[in-house]
Amino acid sequence: MHIRALSKLECTDLLSAARLARLACTRNGRPYVVSIHFAFANDCLYAFSMPGQKIESMRENPEVCLLIEEEGPGRAWKSVMVDGRFEELPDRIRYKVERERAASLLGKHSHWWEPGALKLVTPRVSDNLDYVFFRIVVEQLSGREAIEA
Repeated sequence: MHIRALSKLECTDLLSAARLARLACTRNGRPYVVSIHFAFANDCLYAFSMPGQKIESMRENPEVCLLIEEEGPGRAWKSVMVDGRFEELPDRIRYKVERERAASLLGKHSHWWEPGALKLVTPRVSDNLDYVFFRIVVEQLSGREAIEA
């Protein structure tokens, strides 16, 4: 098994092809990791979610990281680590273009709204179904690949 670093182009190629990431954020000094679906364009990962712990965590501390993985044949794999900054895209005129970009990019893929729109089955508290579009602006990325010898 050999491990090698991926180039920036190889990292962005993996981000462009991937749909699922593990998002890590912190709140009150506690780490929180959750899976999200995303679309990548222009050095940003665009995503969608219902309000909850992940959104509250990122509002409190916008510094996040994401892990994107791809399995290969046998024991081979690739992974990209993204350090970035959360930016909410609220439903306001000022963010209209970016919200439309996020919806357009995400909408190119089936089931783009999962798991962001799904919640644990609990009794309904409200009919208010506010949702949040957001992006993670890539500040730094690195990648590795494992290749069977």
